[in-house]
This record gives sequence, structure tokens and C-alpha cells, in this order.
Amino acid sequence: AAAARALAAAGCDIVICDDGLQHYRLSRDIEIEVIDGARRYGNGRLLPAGPLREPATRAARCDFHVVNLGDGAHGEAGFGEWPMRLATRDAMPLQGRRSRPLAGFAGQRVHALAGIGDPSRFFNMLKARGIAVVPHAFADHHAFRGEDLVFTSPLPVLMTEKDAVKCAAFAPEDSYSVPIDAELPEAFWAALLDRIARLREA
Repeated sequence: AAAARALAAAGCDIVICDDGLQHYRLSRDIEIEVIDGARRYGNGRLLPAGPLREPATRAARCDFHVVNLGDGAHGEAGFGEWPMRLATRDAMPLQGRRSRPLAGFAGQRVHALAGIGDPSRFFNMLKARGIAVVPHAFADHHAFRGEDLVFTSPLPVLMTEKDAVKCAAFAPEDSYSVPIDAELPEAFWAALLDRIARLREA
């Protein structure tokens, strides 16, 4: 809440908060729920007994419902939901090399590192592109150290952008982050911008 006030004082008129549903002290105008298209609400229980940070009933108070369908061609969003698909870009080196098309790793073994909510999603995305993955899964928000990236075999290392920020200072030379873009229908953006415009007029 203090950070939002500081941004507003600096002239920022829109603040976007990741994991903002849990910050009850933070006033909000629009709430966007994002759920995993494969796991949905899982067993319906809250952490640590289940995957949820808020009760599933909390979704009823959200303004937009986005379903992360990953990068596969299959899967659909339900009624009242917006489908979000993931698209990869060229792998970006953590040290001074040129970017490399992800397809260039096809047929090659790599160390794949992920400290996110569902590391298997990242690993499966690489496997779907023909990359032979040696997986290294870490907990979400893991505080990486140099020894986490010491591997017995000298293979290229692919990691999420989120993890690359934490590992850039000590990652092996042949390490890359894999940028992923979230793609939503144009109609979603139109609806969101319309909602923002109506809030400004109120």
C-alpha cells in the first residue's frame, strides 16, 4: 500500500500488482484472477494443503477471469473466462553472447532450471520443442546461490526470466533465459481499457 501511494504521488495513475488479491489493505478498482488451465483450483484447499492462496469462492468478486492455457494448441477457456496463451521468444544469454533461437536447442541436452509455481510447465514447454531436458526444479521464490547452478555435466542452461534475474551474477557462461509472452485476445484488452475509461469518468 505504501508503494502504491508513493507511485501515485509521483504521477502514476495506474498501478498493477502481481498477487494483489491477498493485499487487503491495498485499495483496488479492478481485480483480475489468473488460474492455471490444467490444475484449475486443484483440490480446492489453501496453502500448504493445496495450491490456492485465496479460497476458490474469492473468484466471484473478481472483474476478469483469465485462464492460462500454456503454449499448447489445445485447451479452452470456459464461459466468462479469457484464454491466455504463452509464446516463447529467442533465448537470451545471461552473459555477453548473441540471442539464440529456441529451436536451435532442439535435439540437444540442456539443464533446465525453474523456481516458479509449477516448474513442470516450463520443462514441458522445452520438451515440446524437441529439447532434451535435465530438469532442476526449485520452490517458487527460491533464493538462488552459486552452488545451485553447479552441474556435473557442462550443458547449456535454460531458465525462466524470473530466475535469470536472480542468477545473472553467478550463472555458468552458457546460460540463457527464455522470454515468454502472455497473449490474450484483443477483446480482452478492449474490455479492460473500457473498464479503466469508465472508472476515470466516475
